[in-house]
Amino acid sequence: MPYIEPERLEQIREIDLLTYLQTCEPHELVRLSSNVYTTREHDSLKISNGKWCWWSRGIGGRSALDFLIKIRGKELPEAVEVLERMSFVPAPVYMPPPPKPFALPKPYRYATHVVSYLMGRGIDNEIIDYCISTGRLYESAEYHNAVFVGFDETGKPRYAALRGLSDQRFFGETDSSDKRYSFSMTFNPDSGGVHVFECAIDLLSYATLLKMQGKDWRQENYLSLSGIYKPKQNIQDSTRPAALMQYLKDHPQVHDIALHLDNDVAGRLATKTIIVVLPPDYTVTDEPPEYGKDVNDCLKHSKRNRQHSSMER
Repeated sequence: MPYIEPERLEQIREIDLLTYLQTCEPHELVRLSSNVYTTREHDSLKISNGKWCWWSRGIGGRSALDFLIKIRGKELPEAVEVLERMSFVPAPVYMPPPPKPFALPKPYRYATHVVSYLMGRGIDNEIIDYCISTGRLYESAEYHNAVFVGFDETGKPRYAALRGLSDQRFFGETDSSDKRYSFSMTFNPDSGGVHVFECAIDLLSYATLLKMQGKDWRQENYLSLSGIYKPKQNIQDSTRPAALMQYLKDHPQVHDIALHLDNDVAGRLATKTIIVVLPPDYTVTDEPPEYGKDVNDCLKHSKRNRQHSSMER
């Protein structure tokens, strides 16, 4: 492999993927929101705030060099040569735009698409109605996304997760969302426990499962981490999930934490890490879904079984 001077390589690494695509392959860029892009070739690859991630493959990076090597399959010397042809002298440094103040997306007059989508995922209509009536859930006017709202301890909206309702599987957050206040439902302030999930749909799926089992879903407390919690390579050095730590701060009576994270590699590692990094005065249990990748898979499986049993009678 040809020798590449460290200074030269460092300069090349400063070229971010958005700048590269805007300059060399503008036809590949598709804008999803004010600061989120994807590509025509890979619609699950998202570019935002100087980083990129190909969600369907679990591959990510910061630079255009990472993209050319990991996604395009180029060797390091070839990738460096491609980027040097851009003739950036000096190489551009990504300057993120100033953060916008947090604001919820404008709501659509109805929530028809959201309700239809969630019921199609098996979520109970009573639970959907509760979320809509309390302002936790609505449909955005511009893109007709599902908006899952998180509130602080005073009841002020501080976080909003966005989920596309089409087959393109768009996931995002509104500008300046504070992840400490992720989507949650707290019904029993005196309870010592909370159920924790990766996303809002898994949270609602678990509440639906409890109702199907004849239990009172309004007697439990629920928290979404609003995404996959990513530990560091050395688990002991990992930070604690911001949403969980804020919830425990706001609900000091809670000491029992049930983790219902996904049955994939990321979910299992996240569960192991949370158990390790939380203070010892908390009791943390691992309660993954009994079937499928996530709690929603488990819910849909349970509904199918119930339907088949009913037809056999």
